[in-house]
Amino acid sequence: MHRLNRDLPPDGFTAAVALVLAEGAPGPPPEHVRIVEFALFDGRTRELFAGSRAQALARYREHGPNALASVLDGQEYHPGSACGGCPYLSVCPALRAAPGLLGVEARDRPRRTWSVTNGRNYRACPARDHMRRLHLPAADSVEREVTAERGRALHAYLADRHGHGSPRPCTVQVPEDWVPDGFDLPGCERTLGAILLRRHAAVCPLRCVGDGTDVRTEPRVVRHDTAADVVVIAAPDLLYRDADSWVWRETKTSVTDRWSNRPLLELYPQLALAVVLIARGDLGGAPSRARVELEVLRPGGADLEIIDPFVSANRDAAEGVLRAMVADWHGDDHYAAVPGRSCRRCEVARWCSASSTAEAAA
Repeated sequence: MHRLNRDLPPDGFTAAVALVLAEGAPGPPPEHVRIVEFALFDGRTRELFAGSRAQALARYREHGPNALASVLDGQEYHPGSACGGCPYLSVCPALRAAPGLLGVEARDRPRRTWSVTNGRNYRACPARDHMRRLHLPAADSVEREVTAERGRALHAYLADRHGHGSPRPCTVQVPEDWVPDGFDLPGCERTLGAILLRRHAAVCPLRCVGDGTDVRTEPRVVRHDTAADVVVIAAPDLLYRDADSWVWRETKTSVTDRWSNRPLLELYPQLALAVVLIARGDLGGAPSRARVELEVLRPGGADLEIIDPFVSANRDAAEGVLRAMVADWHGDDHYAAVPGRSCRRCEVARWCSASSTAEAAA
């Protein structure tokens, strides 16, 4: 692996590895079994198990059978990135078809997955999107920059607050230790984050819902555009039901009170995808109150922008944004690098021989 994850692997995983080491090797069985995680990126290690062969087998008997049974007996479907290479996609009951969703038609291209994040990366540099898809290690100085970490911590806090128990609207009472586990924020960012969370209380969507069945926190929305043969993956910050209609809410943060002059659908392409999906009736529910919402939290207050997907100008603009993001990528076979100023803020620049950052480091 590139880095050691914050969480340990599941007990069933370690148990299965212990069984293979204790029983699966040819020749005489080992007297001692040791399982170690090794991070290729920084060389750190973490011991997961160490003991005799008998202890390894006991570890499997304790944790292995149930984990194996859940894999063999599981009948759940989890549409996602694996759908791109799945040979059973055409008969999968869980993956919904959405022909024409991206506005591109070409059935002679290999099937791939696409998300708005892929689209942004490709627009910045085709090589960047390609390298991110290869899961190359990203630079912490960019990937975990303090502003980005604060935004992720805020989203994690709100997802936990919205997704557990009886839905209650958020209040201005934000705990001092609001930062979720796994996020390391300096004191000033913790204070700013608490201020932004208090601003959220004024526009919390849980004021509109009836019970927990009306709320989906960070759900995965996966559709197969059969015209382009692309599996489209989206993860709204929140889907909630207002009466019989579904509402797509995206939450952003800003430390200033200034708005960009760019149209919202271009500035936040995930809104464009949301507009098209709702306008097509893809999320189900009644269209009467269905809408797309953009919540922007600022130190001075919260802005809530509402976009009606059924206004033809909004739908036309949204379809245009998606086509512009997808068209070149869909026909690209080379993913050539486009060196420039953006290389200095590229999290995978160290792996790109064409970037100015890589040249400077050589």
